Amino acid sequence: MKTLFDKIWDKHVVQIVPDGPIQLYIDRLYCHEVTSPQAFAGMRERGLKCFRPNQIFCMPDHNTPTHDQDKPITDPVSKKQVDTLERNARDFGLHYFGVMSPDNGIIHVVGPEKGLSLPGTTIVCGDSHTSTHGAMGAVAFGIGTSEVEMVMASQCILQQKPKTMRISINGKLGKCVTAKDVALYLMSKLTTSGATGYFVEYAGEVVRDMSMEGRLTLCNLTIEMGARGGFVAPDETTFAYLRGREYAPQGEAWERAVAEWRTLRSDEDAVFDKEYFFYASDIEPRITYGTNPGMGMGISERIPKADGESVPGLAKALHYMGFEEGQMLLGKKVDYVFLGACTNGRIEDFRAFASIAEGRTKAEGVTAWLVPGSWAVDRQIRQEGLDKILAAAGFEVRQPGCSACLAMNDDKVPAGKLCVSTSNRNFEGRQGPGARTILASPLVAASAAVTGVITDPRELL
Repeated sequence: MKTLFDKIWDKHVVQIVPDGPIQLYIDRLYCHEVTSPQAFAGMRERGLKCFRPNQIFCMPDHNTPTHDQDKPITDPVSKKQVDTLERNARDFGLHYFGVMSPDNGIIHVVGPEKGLSLPGTTIVCGDSHTSTHGAMGAVAFGIGTSEVEMVMASQCILQQKPKTMRISINGKLGKCVTAKDVALYLMSKLTTSGATGYFVEYAGEVVRDMSMEGRLTLCNLTIEMGARGGFVAPDETTFAYLRGREYAPQGEAWERAVAEWRTLRSDEDAVFDKEYFFYASDIEPRITYGTNPGMGMGISERIPKADGESVPGLAKALHYMGFEEGQMLLGKKVDYVFLGACTNGRIEDFRAFASIAEGRTKAEGVTAWLVPGSWAVDRQIRQEGLDKILAAAGFEVRQPGCSACLAMNDDKVPAGKLCVSTSNRNFEGRQGPGARTILASPLVAASAAVTGVITDPRELL
């Protein structure tokens, strides 16, 4: 009568501290340049080495520019952070995928595509969107800097066990409805705090039908509901995705691993602390209208009215965004479009964007940043000829990195400008001081890029 989360968690328990936390073994630690410097400094101060360096992988992503990566980084803060990570990885003998390395990219894109993130494992990183890796059937969650140091020193972490939640979505998704739309729909229903304290298992026909890329998007956004993480039980889609990946088991080891992975599922009589059921027929392409990911609506709907506190903070959010209660956003002029991030920077996302762009032209006055999540995605874009389709429409594929997901590199949206973004957060100033962000799927982003206004992709496909 166990949930899959319980099975994976319990298998990794090293010790239960009486009246205290659980000591949990960690299979994989990912490090990027933003949250790791203090952890490495703490290790040096205590004269410690990493306990299991082969299980730690480092790569810069937040501060890397998405152009001229073969040249020195011009921003002094970004350069210092990237250089510091490289030095730390070298000094501590860790795997390092540096800028311009063919293995580099956003850490939450590279982990799954290289077969580093595997079913049944525990994965942590000093980054909230570590929940992405749960799509592989792993228990993956973000941790703080002091906890990063803890894992470096012991390959373990002290944690309280979260509660369990299952979200089932059944039926068949409609035209132009993607995993991003499903996630935005769930956030609007459960709010950005509705899963606080829980680890979410996604289930149901919609999830089973999702590609691996779609599941990665869904799990990436779990954190935006306040959850510790989210995951999907591994199945044939998972195994097909992982087969032949560089760090995945090979040969006989592969067959043994798949046999074990097939057992990773919640028992039929498992009891969750909370369960929700939703239906695909209720979901259409979606957009956000406010300043948190839960402030979202169907693209054909109107911004809700502030009836009491039905949408907390609505008035303040609409003032920042320059929108009004009851307003439709279809036809609203757009200044910027961003395709990328650990949410939607994978090959499937570029295929979707290109399906709208093909035979059309980028709208005048729109600045578009199309940023692959890794060099592997970039190579596949070119192998499939998507770069030529996009170039013919007036779009340029930039170099990999976190880019305009957050204002920590050169790709910042100017104050007051409106950006339709495939990233994961639309907080005030997230994409640049004063920038205004509408979260959407690659199809909605592409539709805005070729029309210059917010457009329902169902009208173009």
